[in-house]
Amino acid sequence: MCTLVILRRPDHAWPLLLAANRDEMLDRPWQPPARHWPDRPDVVAGRDELAGGTWLGVNDHGVGAAILNRIGSLGPTTDKRSRGELVLEALDHADAAAAAEALAGLNGSAYRSFNLIIADNRNAYWVRSTGENNVVVAPVPAGLNMITSGELNDADSPRIPQFLRRFRDAPPPDVDSGDWSAWEDLLASRLYDAADGPNEAMCIVTDRGYGTVSSSLIALPSPELVEQDYVWRFAAGRPGEAPFERVGATDTS
Repeated sequence: MCTLVILRRPDHAWPLLLAANRDEMLDRPWQPPARHWPDRPDVVAGRDELAGGTWLGVNDHGVGAAILNRIGSLGPTTDKRSRGELVLEALDHADAAAAAEALAGLNGSAYRSFNLIIADNRNAYWVRSTGENNVVVAPVPAGLNMITSGELNDADSPRIPQFLRRFRDAPPPDVDSGDWSAWEDLLASRLYDAADGPNEAMCIVTDRGYGTVSSSLIALPSPELVEQDYVWRFAAGRPGEAPFERVGATDTS
């Protein structure tokens, strides 16, 4: 049950900020964000070694995409395609609107259910599949939004009511000065209500081989900042334990 926070500020120098925790089985192998796909040299993303796709990536055009499982659909099945392919397909496009339009015709029944977020510095979209044939594409509104395994800003998810308010009340990252401290602290939070259990913390720690395995903070610049690359800060482990380090937009490793 991954978590994605989306802050859209259309008139800001940094109009899109993303914060994401990836929750997964701890023994599922992966590689940190880099240019892993020779046939997609403009894509920087983490690589899932089991299925070959990704959970989160950005391309050189400034499009970002992230996939989240919907409730009850953790892990692969032999009769379905990998949802990690969908992020790569979204990142084949030069803008978020074109990517969302292309994926709107997707056969959702070929995959386990998912939430896919596609965004750039102008637009953001939520592509929702319940595992049936048709998928639903909706715009992500301006302001701060949050999604996990259910609906966008889902009041029925214990995690979202608890942390959406905290993110909205926190000072947003100052990308130019490099101060992301308030969001880093929230991503590292292990706070949860006893009635809900540790799976509803922002940073999940359990004794059953499942939990938060990495964390990302991403900022996309406005079109006016023509010489400015996107910023991606990645923690290769639990936030609060693993440090956030810059992922180079021009990194070719």
